[in-house]
Amino acid sequence: MAKDQGPIAIWTQYIAARLAAMGLTMFDIDTNLRTAAGIGRAMYAWDKRHRERACRNISLAFPDWTPQRVQRVCRGSFEHFVQLAIEVCHTPRVISRDSWPKRTSTGNLGPALELLNARKPVILLTGHLGNWEVLGYLLAVIGYEVDAIARPIDNRLINDWLLGIRENKGMRIITKWDATERMLEVLGRGGALGFIADQNAGDKGMFVPFFGRLASSYKSIGLLAIREEVPIVCGYAHRVGPGFHYELGVADVIQPGDWQDRHDPLYYVTARYARAIETMVRMRPMQYLWMHRRWKSRPRHERQGAEMPKALRRNLEDLPWMDQAQMDRLTQPAEAPDPA
Repeated sequence: MAKDQGPIAIWTQYIAARLAAMGLTMFDIDTNLRTAAGIGRAMYAWDKRHRERACRNISLAFPDWTPQRVQRVCRGSFEHFVQLAIEVCHTPRVISRDSWPKRTSTGNLGPALELLNARKPVILLTGHLGNWEVLGYLLAVIGYEVDAIARPIDNRLINDWLLGIRENKGMRIITKWDATERMLEVLGRGGALGFIADQNAGDKGMFVPFFGRLASSYKSIGLLAIREEVPIVCGYAHRVGPGFHYELGVADVIQPGDWQDRHDPLYYVTARYARAIETMVRMRPMQYLWMHRRWKSRPRHERQGAEMPKALRRNLEDLPWMDQAQMDRLTQPAEAPDPA
């Protein structure tokens, strides 16, 4: 839980953030992105704690990579996420009804647009990869109604300012404080509901495969999809080339009929969207938040040094894409917990 801040600290942080944003927008976006990449490289050099955590996570995800490649991708990840912070300030100026075709390209968005055009309820899902802000913002700019789930920022003034940026073109934000009722209302009227779905869900989450290691995932997305019988579209916005240009695409569409005959529908849905996020990360690994403690929580059997429970093993074996090599890796003794 964040520590309560007094009004002086809140206003100081807010004014500093607004002044920084004003200074950034005095320059063109491409210049700022080059500067941001340099700042990211500097952060990679001096932020030892996050650098070591990110490198360790990359090594776990890609065990066959050389240390040099791991470090290169880690450094690129730092550069990307400083650039991402810069882009938040520029997005309302850069993305408009007239300019969006110059700044974005749509690869295989057909399945998603087909569902959105049908005006039927749909869940849109992505991870901390590429630019998830652009993904929702662009859909709102071109006329689709999107409600996105987001955690409110502790500083209420900065939170309200960023909400204004996010909602500038029509995208609506649902905070965790009023989520359940509004989520059901959105789906009830045939709307699109957006999630960032790769956060660690704690020791009581549902543990599904993610890069060859069990990762705690929230059950709520799958429960909502199953209860309301709505499809899940797993999509991305990846930076391509220099400057502010993004490719939007779909990695998977999970339809209600896909889970109806599974042994454990909730486990299947959760594991499948985690697999889709992994697919999107593999496409451009430098654009993933590797410093995030994705594997922090461990399943009970790992914490107790016991064998994998039969129920979990059965759920894993029921996944159509699971093979013996993946099962062997998932059942190996777990590595030490992620460093703080």
